[in-house]
Amino acid sequence: MIELIHHGAINGVTGSCHELRFLRPATKGAAPAVLSAPNAELGAIGGSLQGDRPRSGFREPAATPQAGILIDCGLFQGQEEARGSSAADLAIDFPIEHIRALVVTHVHIDHVGRIPYLLAAGFDGPIICSEPSAIMLPEILEDALKIGFTRDRALIHRVLDLIRARIVPLPYGRWHSVFEEEVGSLKVRLQRAGHILGSAYVECDAVSGSGAERIVFSGDLGAPHSPLLPEPNPPERADRLVIESTYGDKNHEDRETRRYRLKAVLEHALEDGGTVLIPAFSIGRTQELLYEIEGLIAEFGDGAIGVSPQGDRPRSESLTWSNLEIVVDSPLAAEFTKIYRDLKPFWDDEARALVKAGRHPLSFEQLTVINSHEDHLNAVEYLAKSHRPCVVIAGSGMCAGGRVVNYLKAMLGDARNDVLFVGYQAAGTPGRNILTYGPRGGWVELDGDRYDIRAQVHTVGGYSAHAGQEDLLRFVEGIPQAPSEIRIVHGDEGAKRALQGKLRESLPEAAVVIP
Repeated sequence: MIELIHHGAINGVTGSCHELRFLRPATKGAAPAVLSAPNAELGAIGGSLQGDRPRSGFREPAATPQAGILIDCGLFQGQEEARGSSAADLAIDFPIEHIRALVVTHVHIDHVGRIPYLLAAGFDGPIICSEPSAIMLPEILEDALKIGFTRDRALIHRVLDLIRARIVPLPYGRWHSVFEEEVGSLKVRLQRAGHILGSAYVECDAVSGSGAERIVFSGDLGAPHSPLLPEPNPPERADRLVIESTYGDKNHEDRETRRYRLKAVLEHALEDGGTVLIPAFSIGRTQELLYEIEGLIAEFGDGAIGVSPQGDRPRSESLTWSNLEIVVDSPLAAEFTKIYRDLKPFWDDEARALVKAGRHPLSFEQLTVINSHEDHLNAVEYLAKSHRPCVVIAGSGMCAGGRVVNYLKAMLGDARNDVLFVGYQAAGTPGRNILTYGPRGGWVELDGDRYDIRAQVHTVGGYSAHAGQEDLLRFVEGIPQAPSEIRIVHGDEGAKRALQGKLRESLPEAAVVIP
């Protein structure tokens, strides 16, 4: 018997973690399932990460888990929580002694951020991921450990060395055997998901006493025609499908529309000599924005971005696209942009053609990268006081931490400045609050203090790295034979319900459920 369990946010998009579990019916008097013992190899790390919460996890099982895998193990953000974990309590709260492997769909923190906690809880299996993700995973976890756990370099290096030793890079499209045991066997295959570089959906061929079936976990699917990455193709088969629903209730603008909307918003925002602040995650969103902005500079290089008399630059000295300064203020984003450049073989045909033609979409003349903390603080102070038009891309994407917070503190109170959101903002995050209350002249709490929002707030749809409703439907409907069961996860309640309704209309033979 094969069971699917979901350990992520009950309602929302963070803390992604799913389990494929092989079961054997429990016999009378069978021992209850327990959590694994902490990892002795990590020493103090296990105790520090797991804290003082009880580790027994006792429950009387209806069936006994014999073997299984996890798909992702991510951080929670904002108000989103699972049954026993949340952003304030990240300890692993479910049994893992039967888990044979962790499969990572991509390296966003809401899909991988609890991996150190998983290791500390006693997980000792391989970490299977795509080849690009194998390069990026230690980098993103190093940053997460520095920010959320410790500044002890020796401790961080011990965790990262253990993670590197566990990583199994898997080429797209190749089957990999995870286990063959008395209870059954499991092999997995990764396919391109088009979400960020290295992202994958996971095909699982599971054989148990009840037969063989293919179970597919979508991970996060990308939107068609996103910059840099090929769009995902539907799986050739899926008896059961677990699919995300971040934008299950809405569609994105097409690429040309959103590109010119981005141009219009930037031009409008820069007219009064202010700063346009774009909160963006270091991986994926930042690189896509740079790609699109470089394209706008190439197309409209000498075109004027008029600055109004309220600014300190007369219209006769109008800013042009070719001399507009673009700042990426994030060491992590800079590092991942370099990794993206090094992994050009995984780019789509359009992006590789630009490079062949002599363009440099992720490294162009107008781009400035800020690395040191001192330079970051100087940039915040200078841009807050000057009337120099500038576009700043900084993390984190939901404004819940990172350097973007200092920019917000310094700039939200000035009507010359603008905040441009290009991605999903989870409930309870500062980003969601700015988006909700900014247009009403409200305030947002940052590091315990209230800041009035006088800056203009904009959104441009389509730069989300997630598929829209039509894209999700096309992915599911493209499977040659409809799945017998479709599980909708990774979305707000309204998004899940909307996608469920659409799928029930188009695939009446499938059981479409919200776990």
